[in-house]
Amino acid sequence: MSVARHPLPSELEGINIDEIAERYTRRYRDITPDWEAFEDAKIEGYKRAQHRFIGAGGSGKHRDPAVIPPRGFTLSIMYVEPGQGNAAHTHEVEEIFFVLQGILTVFVEEEGTGRQIKKRLGPWECVACPPGVIHGYINDSLEPVYFQVMLGRGVPDTMGYADEELFERKDAHLAAE
Repeated sequence: MSVARHPLPSELEGINIDEIAERYTRRYRDITPDWEAFEDAKIEGYKRAQHRFIGAGGSGKHRDPAVIPPRGFTLSIMYVEPGQGNAAHTHEVEEIFFVLQGILTVFVEEEGTGRQIKKRLGPWECVACPPGVIHGYINDSLEPVYFQVMLGRGVPDTMGYADEELFERKDAHLAAE
């Protein structure tokens, strides 16, 4: 007989294993892409779709009750067409981009000067963006790109856009819910 060597979190005590397996499974085919998950996604050049798997909060705010509840991180798949990306921004936690399909150009930017270092990532390559480092990405290839995004907190703050105008309205997309 199997023995659990660590205790269940309090919210799972008394819940049967069938319910746990159902609640903690999310299938791509069941996700509706969210094209309005971010304030900058309304702007040409920054349009992209988020497919949220884990975590109901963070930069993408549209709630979906089928999302796996977060603990220590969020997990999404982004779909970005050629010529699109996102605005330069920071987070209070680490953000990871892991390319699944296509080519993604990720940048980190020096605060105050705007100097950028760019890295082109292909399938099965990733970059970690530390807290407070200005960063972003663009699909400057000819094909769509799919990549995984993880943020290091179950409910992270809304992204801190480097652009002042975008930063001032960073929460405007939340009112549309």
